[in-house]
Amino acid sequence: MRWLYKVFYIKKFFDSVDHEVLLDLLKQKIDCPETLSLLEKIIDSFHKTPGKGLPLGNVTSQIFANIYMNIFDWYVKRELNAKYYIRYCDDFVLASCDKDVLLNNIRHLDYFLSENLKLTLHSNKIEIRKLRQGIDFLGVVLLPYRIVTRTKTKTRIVKKSARLLLEFQAGNITKDKLSQSISSYLGHMGHTKSRKTKYFLHMVRAKTRNLPESI
Repeated sequence: MRWLYKVFYIKKFFDSVDHEVLLDLLKQKIDCPETLSLLEKIIDSFHKTPGKGLPLGNVTSQIFANIYMNIFDWYVKRELNAKYYIRYCDDFVLASCDKDVLLNNIRHLDYFLSENLKLTLHSNKIEIRKLRQGIDFLGVVLLPYRIVTRTKTKTRIVKKSARLLLEFQAGNITKDKLSQSISSYLGHMGHTKSRKTKYFLHMVRAKTRNLPESI
């Protein structure tokens, strides 16, 4: 059995969230006038374009995004009967053994998003791939028996770590600043199989272990 998958990306999701649609969805679950008034003030405090947009990084934006996409989740599961479906915020994956099913779903998904949530899919990112090739999702590549960091991410981490080491050796940054960056990269890669890159990061840290805070 050959498994296929498609990763979907919603075009400019946070910039495109419609305030009126979001408030209508909140009103379906909340009947407290004071709470709704507060939520409306939070939502209307930011506009990318008139009546649209959520600020990136806000805790409320993450919550609002899941509320906004909840009806889409139910549509995918109940109406399209998609058994293998994963969504994180505005990115989602569908898997199936039938390529025609995935191709047909693209049309239905795009229509539902447009009509109900005023969103659109990236039209230039409609590639159906084999599962054994790995799913590029949420910054990593999910393979059948392991998770690896994206190649371009590993390259960027190595280059930036090497540059930070040079900056430390030149006295431009502190040892603590370098250590924080290395720890952040190692934390990011903690759940992936990226042995060579992790080894390089540990080597950078080892070179500064016995050195003073600043040079």
